[in-house]
Amino acid sequence: MKFICEKDKILKALNSVIKAVASKTTMPILEGILIQTNDNEIKFTTYDLEIGIEYIMEAEVKEQGTTVVNAIMFSEIIRKLPDTEINITLNESNLLVIECEGSLYKLATMNPEEFPELPKINIENSIKIEQNTLKSMIRKTIFAVSIEENRPIFTGCLFQTIGNKLNVVAVDGFRLAWNSTTLIDNKNDFSAVIPGKTLNEVNKIILDSFDTISIGVSKNQALFEMDNCKIVTRLLDGEFLNYSNVIPKNWETRIRINKNNLQDCFERISLISSSSTEKEKKYPVKILIDIGKVTISCTNQTGDAKEELYVATEGKNLEAGFNPKYFLDALKVIEDEEIYVDFGTNISPCVIRPIEEGDYTYMILPIRLKD
Repeated sequence: MKFICEKDKILKALNSVIKAVASKTTMPILEGILIQTNDNEIKFTTYDLEIGIEYIMEAEVKEQGTTVVNAIMFSEIIRKLPDTEINITLNESNLLVIECEGSLYKLATMNPEEFPELPKINIENSIKIEQNTLKSMIRKTIFAVSIEENRPIFTGCLFQTIGNKLNVVAVDGFRLAWNSTTLIDNKNDFSAVIPGKTLNEVNKIILDSFDTISIGVSKNQALFEMDNCKIVTRLLDGEFLNYSNVIPKNWETRIRINKNNLQDCFERISLISSSSTEKEKKYPVKILIDIGKVTISCTNQTGDAKEELYVATEGKNLEAGFNPKYFLDALKVIEDEEIYVDFGTNISPCVIRPIEEGDYTYMILPIRLKD
């Protein structure tokens, strides 16, 4: 095997596949990257038995071949080489030789026949979506996936198609994020829960462009496919929350507010709230809604903080406690200038919605305030 490539192109390929390299494994082959030539193309593959990524790039191939090399070592050497052409050769001693200007490195390789094949997916349902739309939908929901492994189903996002709508939903037991878009074409309705880890990597690889990406699902696998990249992942098993039944349809108290003003208030309040050594759950922020005004405050051993905003209010006065991080996470991804924040009682969820009928909803559970 022998090929010549530009540093920026191979580095882009390596950055795309590196996240599917196993970090803690008893199988050294899973710490490797499979390098295969095909005419004037190089295919890089990584697979940790949960997520697999293939990336194809063009290169000047002098000799065809296949090998596996330690992914971290290989990518770090490439990263630190000069920004010019790189010559890569598999020599007779099965060492991968990397040459660039005055730099010369030789890396031990592994047997490519031991590298596990990516699952072959029998796609039952699929959709096409613009990459920038998918990127936005992941960004607007991924922060609400659970990091607790005791309920694995909530460590991923639900992808659900109903007619020509795609809904993406994340929930962690304290909050819920829902985002929706209209599809150009959808043949069959389906639901699949895709691991948050996979979606984070998909989001890093896809472009903020109108190019499309295909998402295909089988019974227990999903496939994300673009022109030069393919991502395979297992699906999460279990029954996802029936989210449409838990989001309140009615409200007792509503405020209409400038999103940026509310976000700025929560960011300032969080300086006091999160500085506590006992952290936010024991010291929530208090939201007090009166006619035409909302007051956000926090008191702990660090100090006191209070913010007042004059806003349009409807319904009853209200006092409730919330984790400010949950508000901030949602507000940071909302693009609307103005939003509604709807409340029920001081022990029922609050809901952030667009002013017009929109494509997102965020639900946050309150924290009981101490007397």
